Amino acid sequence: MNTISTDKAPAAIGPYSQGVIVNGMLFASGQIPVDPATGIIPEGITAQAEQSCKNCGALLAAAGLDFTKVIKTTCFLAEIADFAAFNEVYAKYFVSKPARSCVAVKDIPKGCLCEIEILAKID
Repeated sequence: MNTISTDKAPAAIGPYSQGVIVNGMLFASGQIPVDPATGIIPEGITAQAEQSCKNCGALLAAAGLDFTKVIKTTCFLAEIADFAAFNEVYAKYFVSKPARSCVAVKDIPKGCLCEIEILAKID
């Protein structure tokens, strides 16, 4: 198991890794919309989705990958009413259209509106 870590994505806020590589697969922890440079969470679902996607991209880059290698995402929304706005941002990054689950949940850490978890293949 190889641990992935980068200062270009938010640091883990608990006893876990940002990501691990096992058997040619990157398993990335869920990315909330914290700006890793400032620690600030932007306002609104569009800005938060954008930051969560950027954080996913930083983890992929740390593993030598890009969004085209993502095979599955799990997306969590604080409000299902944000689904369409979230999708507009998500579609700009995940252009290869990986498999996905997207659910509304009661709470997301730090009061965030969204979180994205990725699984990617390493060639």
